[in-house]
Amino acid sequence: MDLDFTAEERSFRRQARDWLAAHVPAVPLPSLETAEGFAAHRAWERRLAVGRWSVVSWPAAYGGRDATLLQWLVFEEEYHAAGAPGRVGQNGISLLGPTLLEHGTQEQRDRVLPPMARGEVIWAQAWSEPEAGSDLASLRSTATRTEGGWLLRGQKTWSSRAAFADRAFGLFRSHPGAPRPHQGLTYLMFGLDAPGVTVRPLARLDGKPAFAELFLDDVFVPDADVVGSPGDGWRVAMSTAADERGLTLRSPGRFTAAARRLAALWHSCGEDADPSAADRVADALIGARAYQLAAYAGAARAAEGGAPEAGASSLTKVFWSELDIALHETALDLLGPPGEAAGGPWAEGWVFALAGPVYAGTNEIQRDIVAERLLGLPRGRRR
Repeated sequence: MDLDFTAEERSFRRQARDWLAAHVPAVPLPSLETAEGFAAHRAWERRLAVGRWSVVSWPAAYGGRDATLLQWLVFEEEYHAAGAPGRVGQNGISLLGPTLLEHGTQEQRDRVLPPMARGEVIWAQAWSEPEAGSDLASLRSTATRTEGGWLLRGQKTWSSRAAFADRAFGLFRSHPGAPRPHQGLTYLMFGLDAPGVTVRPLARLDGKPAFAELFLDDVFVPDADVVGSPGDGWRVAMSTAADERGLTLRSPGRFTAAARRLAALWHSCGEDADPSAADRVADALIGARAYQLAAYAGAARAAEGGAPEAGASSLTKVFWSELDIALHETALDLLGPPGEAAGGPWAEGWVFALAGPVYAGTNEIQRDIVAERLLGLPRGRRR
């Protein structure tokens, strides 16, 4: 395994760094969990797309650069180091997009991916339901066959970005007689402005509507918006879930940049810094660097044709979600009550980090997967 960067990869890093230095807004954008901030972040997605930096790992035909996994990791490092805005298009770009590239039809790719890459259509994730969060297979929302398509009924909750997004993707029970809960599901895309859709924003701890619940009353979806085959949605959804829990949603660059900012904060405190925080700052730096090196190793294996281990994305998800909380809690402790009360990026980042062990499948579920699939331990009792 060779972990040295090639001349091509170093050139790619320079291009990304130069473009970001010239284009990242000098003043941070408003929170993307507000109408004003959502619009500003949508405009940023369009700007990224003009520079062909919005979907670097996608094929050039859809606005990408055909970047390798290692090049994508390099771009993410430069993106977060530059302090560039959060990605309002992330649900589409990181989750639905790769799913369509793997399971979608050519017509779907041609129709859906370019406007997604340009930020013209922002996607919400509509998976969780009341009493069906991490236990996705117990969902109750249905898709009933009708002429030319499907009628959706039911309720989705905790749908990320749904308060201001344009469209959503989710799983629906389409074959109620299937023998097992994860069978007979269909993966569908639908418009949030379609007749029969009611969007009710849900406030986060800070009052901002980062989520929404969706009420679906005979919402018509054409056959063209079925991803994969009807009844085979679980298999398609597992592709999306692997991206969500693994590298794609939370790249190491996010944490290496945050760890460097944390170290700078520690040094800025000087003699006023709590000496007991030094170990926590060091642990954060070590954790971020370990995640980065593990990602490099995974990229090298992939380049040599190796496949990721079963359950590896669950291991990754537990690691980054707990690292994110530790980073932000250490920063807030260094700032003390005045810094925490004043808000700012560390306080807002902490609020967001608290959700990490819950979304994308709770960490309790991910630990079960690691135990069974990676360690080969006996299946635990399900509550």
